Amino acid sequence: MTGSGDARDVVLVVDDSPETLGMLNQALDDAGMTVLVALEGLQAISIARKMQPDIILLDAMMPNLDGFATCRILKREQELADVPVIFMTGLSDTEHVVKGFEAGGVDYVTKPVKAQELIARMRVHLANARMTQSARSALDTTGQYLLTTAGNGEILWATPQTHHLFEKSGADRFWLDQQLVPQLRHWYGFAPGSGSALTLQGLEIPLQVTYLGDAAPGERLLRLTDPQRPSQTDALRRQFPLTEREAEVLLWIAHGKTNREIGQILNMSPRTVNKHLEQIFRKLGVENRTTAAAVAIRNLEGLV
Repeated sequence: MTGSGDARDVVLVVDDSPETLGMLNQALDDAGMTVLVALEGLQAISIARKMQPDIILLDAMMPNLDGFATCRILKREQELADVPVIFMTGLSDTEHVVKGFEAGGVDYVTKPVKAQELIARMRVHLANARMTQSARSALDTTGQYLLTTAGNGEILWATPQTHHLFEKSGADRFWLDQQLVPQLRHWYGFAPGSGSALTLQGLEIPLQVTYLGDAAPGERLLRLTDPQRPSQTDALRRQFPLTEREAEVLLWIAHGKTNREIGQILNMSPRTVNKHLEQIFRKLGVENRTTAAAVAIRNLEGLV
């Protein structure tokens, strides 16, 4: 996703109406955005795979592959799953609005599209997407093996580290669909509490998932564990009398994150982060975050 400064946000507009395409192309270009155009769903999927837009404007009702089906396909693509999709539709009844959100859309606008209102909404979703991407990139660069699933066990999102660990353990797409999903669905049936773990079956290298809580309604957050590689939070907990959450906060302090950034990454408020910090300072016998970070870094040196 493009950043700030001189970089232009890339928008993929998908609509079978030349009039709508022309109007949006002009308005978005005037707003400083780069516009890609597709006339139907399959063409949109092909362009998105090659160009990876920052945001997609998607007509809901198109011939052949409609917008809802197109969105579902896009959301199954690892590289495109986090790209926000805004539906454009002449249908504002509840059934179609719900259908758009269920397909993976983040918002919808009714036709005829009001360009300035649409652009304002787009900027909000672009900012939210960047914040989410920043948090997820931070999780990945520090070796965090995290994923979220729906209640039926289907993976909604995972860090690249998680995908790599699955591949290393012999998990292909068939295993993820035909073995992982049923195992998680069965496990969820027992209503596991936070901290509960499940050893996954059918892999060349044994892996374990730990339930961390709900990242959002209907979205369950899991940590994938490689028993052959200790995590950084485990290393901190072995060195200090910290809880799991305190060790996670200390790890992000060591990586230079602010309370607000840590809250975004760990799905907690900055105030809660600060409360954890108070306990961390007491348990480590330090007075500030700089000293706490130095202590954590010193104890993590040499950990692969």
